[in-house]
Amino acid sequence: MNLSSAHPLVDGRTSSSPLVRALRGDRPETTPVWFMRQAGRSLPEYLAAREGVAMLDSCLDPALASEITLQPVRRHKVDAGIFFSDIVVPLRLAEVDVDIAPGVGPVLGEPVRTPADVDRLLEKTLTDEALQPIRDAVGLTVAELGSTPLIGFAGAPFTLAAYMVEGRPSRDHLGARRMMHTDPESWARLTTWAADVTGTFLRAQVLAGTSAAQLFDSWAGSLSLADYVAHVAPSSARALSHVKDLPVPVIHFGTGTGHLLPAMRDVGADVVGVDYRTPLDEANAMLGGTTPLQGNIDPALLGAPWPVLEAHVRDVVERGRTAPAHVVNLGHGVPPDTDPTVLTRVVELVHSL
Repeated sequence: MNLSSAHPLVDGRTSSSPLVRALRGDRPETTPVWFMRQAGRSLPEYLAAREGVAMLDSCLDPALASEITLQPVRRHKVDAGIFFSDIVVPLRLAEVDVDIAPGVGPVLGEPVRTPADVDRLLEKTLTDEALQPIRDAVGLTVAELGSTPLIGFAGAPFTLAAYMVEGRPSRDHLGARRMMHTDPESWARLTTWAADVTGTFLRAQVLAGTSAAQLFDSWAGSLSLADYVAHVAPSSARALSHVKDLPVPVIHFGTGTGHLLPAMRDVGADVVGVDYRTPLDEANAMLGGTTPLQGNIDPALLGAPWPVLEAHVRDVVERGRTAPAHVVNLGHGVPPDTDPTVLTRVVELVHSL
């Protein structure tokens, strides 16, 4: 399928941007940089905008979601906006009983653990009508961003399934890992449903105007390579198949996934996000020197003295030069207590190198 003639990649607004060029394997004159969770609690303007508004409600209010997405672009002059949402938004839109509890994270009314639970889940669908607030928010944001690209956002099926099985955040995801072995049929049905819901969510964002797409697999690092390939990769590939026919670069990121990088690329990603644990030159070697990379400033060092952080950022950029192309990012999200002036200074440093 072709993108519309008004899409930023088609009408030329973002096709030559540093971010899109780098994601497509080019080396722009300025190294692009953006930050996961750049729209969030580190910004006083975000706290003001969100005051009194629940997280999922803010994600589904097009004007508010757009404003929050734009805030870090205005403040930091980053090279991309990342659509403000949450990985469980498509679950809510499919009428799954899920909410985000302050200080806890996603909590489900009823965990999905048995074949009967999966049967009930599969009765739920993500309709085109339900996605209208997402399309509206993307449209509003793209209209304001101009030549700065917007990145679409979705959670990978394993991470969504882990939340659904556990019913809430978990340190080790034992329930999900157990289910894939004790009841592989139900696990496959669950992750296939999650793949289609999150893939549909991602596709809606791209068609509405995002210039790239990123699949987040927050918890994949808890898996062995064998389990990832056998029980997770097929659903991740299915999720990305929903945007495969669209000419947008796809980024795949997970935490603690240094041992999974080639497998994560091979599900259909153009770019691999690397967390702070794996040096970029080592990641490039693991990937055969053919894949653009994104990452991987250690978020903990955002609170270090500037000379320490500056040396680290310079090292990340230098190691990134070994790859075909590089987008600077953090090796995870922006910590809520980060001084926003530090992020602005990091952007200025990266652009100067």
